[in-house]
Amino acid sequence: MALLNWSDEYSVKIKSIDQQHSKLVDLINQLHSAMKDGKGKEVIGKVISELISYTQVHFAHEESLMLKYSYPGYVKHKSFHDELVKQVLEIEKEFKDGKIVISQDVLNFLKKWLVEHIVGTDKLYTGFMNSKGVA
Repeated sequence: MALLNWSDEYSVKIKSIDQQHSKLVDLINQLHSAMKDGKGKEVIGKVISELISYTQVHFAHEESLMLKYSYPGYVKHKSFHDELVKQVLEIEKEFKDGKIVISQDVLNFLKKWLVEHIVGTDKLYTGFMNSKGVA
């Protein structure tokens, strides 16, 4: 059973970003599945690394669109991205150092952050970007 299912309520009405958000949901579900199935540290570590890498690609794409179209909320939005990257890199470091295990609490943090970020922050740029022809 998936931890999080993609839903139209998460759509920001920009195809490339919706596809990337859907991929992030999939990666969180892969991490959940690996943890639930008792996969080894190596498998979980690979999924964490992929999640971090893909998140950075996604954030760079979003931020490039914001800069290209002079989105007025860029600075604040980027600060949210920077904070998540910092938090997830810390989780990865602690996991690799054996200080934490990937638990339901970590997964719930990632799920909550992604959903709240999409619904509460990303959707703020939808109207602006759509008005610039980005869809």
